[in-house]
Amino acid sequence: MASGRWYEYSLCEQLGNIGSEVGRANKWKDKNHELFESSVFRAIELLFLTLTDKRWKNRLKEIARAKEVLCDAYLGGKEYGSTFGDLEKYFYHYAYAARKNKNANIRIPACRQAGNTNDTNE
Repeated sequence: MASGRWYEYSLCEQLGNIGSEVGRANKWKDKNHELFESSVFRAIELLFLTLTDKRWKNRLKEIARAKEVLCDAYLGGKEYGSTFGDLEKYFYHYAYAARKNKNANIRIPACRQAGNTNDTNE
């Protein structure tokens, strides 16, 4: 995915896509080291893109912490006891909310596009 398109996604869509990579990493962790690392590095790359998205300037701590916890899980969870299973659960909620927001036209504030003035449910 080109980085330009990444900035068109809502925060929930971005974090949900990161969660997909985390899920892949969790799936391949003990089966295929190359696919495992590829998924982890892609998730980190997407987190970096999310951190540079100016719309989320008020969410930088949370996004940076997610990156830190992901790196901890990659290094064995020695600092925070992080696991890919726990991270997958964390990111799943964003993917679910993004899908609900998109399909049912539900207004979930964290899932809307920043700057959308039509959203009154904040």
